[in-house]
Amino acid sequence: MHADPADAARALLAFWLEAGVDALVDEAPVDRLRPEPLPEPPREAPAPSHETPVAAPRREPEPRARPPLTKTPPGGTRPAAPALGGNGGPADPDEAVMAARTAAREAESLEALAAILAKFEGCALKATASRLCFADGKPGTAVMLVGEAPGRDEDIEGLPFVGRSGKLLDRMLAAIGLDRKNEGRTGAYIANIVPWRPPGNRTPTPLESQICLPFIHRQIELANPEILVCLGAPAAQALIGIKEGIMKTRGRWFTYRTGRREIRAIATLHPAYLLRQPLAKRLAWRDFLSVQAALAEADPNSEA
Repeated sequence: MHADPADAARALLAFWLEAGVDALVDEAPVDRLRPEPLPEPPREAPAPSHETPVAAPRREPEPRARPPLTKTPPGGTRPAAPALGGNGGPADPDEAVMAARTAAREAESLEALAAILAKFEGCALKATASRLCFADGKPGTAVMLVGEAPGRDEDIEGLPFVGRSGKLLDRMLAAIGLDRKNEGRTGAYIANIVPWRPPGNRTPTPLESQICLPFIHRQIELANPEILVCLGAPAAQALIGIKEGIMKTRGRWFTYRTGRREIRAIATLHPAYLLRQPLAKRLAWRDFLSVQAALAEADPNSEA
């Protein structure tokens, strides 16, 4: 029994959509099943002529026009215009990183930082993403969680961790008494190193992460949490500088320095990895229990 072509096409489209393919390459669809037209028959060559060819009169070459003279400023060289990238931002990677550092330092609040990021043109991911995914949760909470980059669902809603991995993260937080909707010690503030979705949910390049690092560093400093949770190896490597794999560093406590104070930091497995490897949830559960114990230890009103 043959499958319905329409059902097969819908299943294929659903697979592509789940894989992150949400845009066409060409501007118009191409029917690749249509048979190609038959080639035209070769034309007959004209019969050779027996007349004696007449040579064309020789033309003297015209003199070339000289370019207009331009005045050269003192010093002998003309100043070069600053190079810009395709989206209007700096074309040089070092200039883009320096521009990000300068812009991040100007933010005196999380609201100001979000506004600066919305206008920043130094990262090419902004041109391909639909929305800026700055953060979710209440600022000033005791726990801040940082992942790597938004996915398709986050790009649609403009919030980090709202897809399948986000729902799993919410259940993990609820198990230790935290909720991104709450304030204070029972709340959670969530962000990503890269606030724009890479095309096709690919991994951000090292340059893209490097450009966005000054903004997440400033975001952590302004949020001022008691505990920083790095979700996955990329976040842990970028924020606390680990060199080993996530399996060797998860569950261990590190120190994150903002320049003003020190924050306790811990690395754990990313929820997306836990969806692919359910048996690893027991390891992440131990890490979240460590977070819960650290919160109770730091809270003078805790019964523990």
